[in-house]
Amino acid sequence: MTDAHDTAADTSLRTTGGAPPDDDGSSATEAPIPLLEPREGIPPVIADEAALAEVIAAFAAGTGPVAVDAERASGYRYGQRAYLVQLRREGAGTALIDPIACPDLSGLGEALSGTEWVLHAATQDLPCLREIGMVPTRLFDTELAGRLAGFPRVGLGAMVENVLGYVLEKGHSAVDWSTRPLPEPWLRYAALDVELLVDLRDALEKELDRQGKLQWARQEFDAIASAPPPEPRKEPWRRTSGMHRVRRRRQMAVVRELWLTRDRIAQRRDVSPGKVLSDAAIVEAALAMPADTRALAALNGFGQRVSRRQLEQWQAAVDRARALSESRLPQPGQPVTGPPPPRAWADKDPAAAARLTAAKAGVTKLAEQLNMPQENLITPDTVRRVCWEPPAVVTADSVAAALTSHGARPWQVELVTPVLMEALAKSG
Repeated sequence: MTDAHDTAADTSLRTTGGAPPDDDGSSATEAPIPLLEPREGIPPVIADEAALAEVIAAFAAGTGPVAVDAERASGYRYGQRAYLVQLRREGAGTALIDPIACPDLSGLGEALSGTEWVLHAATQDLPCLREIGMVPTRLFDTELAGRLAGFPRVGLGAMVENVLGYVLEKGHSAVDWSTRPLPEPWLRYAALDVELLVDLRDALEKELDRQGKLQWARQEFDAIASAPPPEPRKEPWRRTSGMHRVRRRRQMAVVRELWLTRDRIAQRRDVSPGKVLSDAAIVEAALAMPADTRALAALNGFGQRVSRRQLEQWQAAVDRARALSESRLPQPGQPVTGPPPPRAWADKDPAAAARLTAAKAGVTKLAEQLNMPQENLITPDTVRRVCWEPPAVVTADSVAAALTSHGARPWQVELVTPVLMEALAKSG
């Protein structure tokens, strides 16, 4: 058992809220302090090249890690672009940048090259930061650090409260950040989001080190920083909410046509697709297969406040699907590149099903010992793939190679290989 096994099992080292203890091992019980204002006040929004150049120079001259956050307008605008970027660094203070007025921040990204970026839930913000030229070479993800350290709640507000003893006001997290000018309360909220991010990073680094998990976390952070941009999703229309109700291929074609029409309109208008037509309405139309606009208007989602012209464009999409030849209809499911769904394993390959059951039990037990979520110890997909197609000869080296081939990091390979070897041997 590693040092991390020992430490994670010692629940006396944790507070009830999941926060690290004081240095003497006792739990802090003081009431959290509301954080109401940034230390230097709300900085002006950077919205021109001259002001941006000053920020770049200031942050290049700063010291230590840089806290980075971005605000999007999910639910309001098309896509996931950034509408505000917040940064804070020792010696530079806090900066709020308008990436609509300053769409190229590659100069800032270059100035911070080699600097560790501190983000919370980094994979959410990295795509929109990459679009404006900001790509970290090193990072520290405070949300992921919290998961690895075993915190039960890993949202930014919960982490700042449990670890640092401050309460962040989170009332503006879901507002329309494409609004211009941005209201002062929103800017205050945005500045406070990076106010304590480096402090949180430092405390979590200390906690991970105490638990013997710091090297594990660094491997995870390196994997995020070096990961290529994700490939565009194939046939994204299949992810329409309620799609499980659509069984027939021609009904699926209706979903596809309505989804693609909606996406074109949303992109042209720069609004969230859900504001153009709901997923529920798309599924209703696919199930009903309306013959004309009158029948379409009778369906939920197409009646009130839908103009005659809009009804005609939606009906035209339905009609296109109705007119398709059988050969052009979508297939019932997406091409499967990995194992079948686990529920089908017992029928297709009982031995593989037994391997998976044993492996899941072993992973669950180990994750509990380490006080971390199972999916952070090893992804369920990796476990399924190894259990579905195990090495021809099960050895420590062959299982480790299989895990590595599916993207497991060295720390995960070291910990999970013995668990999978035992599972594969029991059901082999």
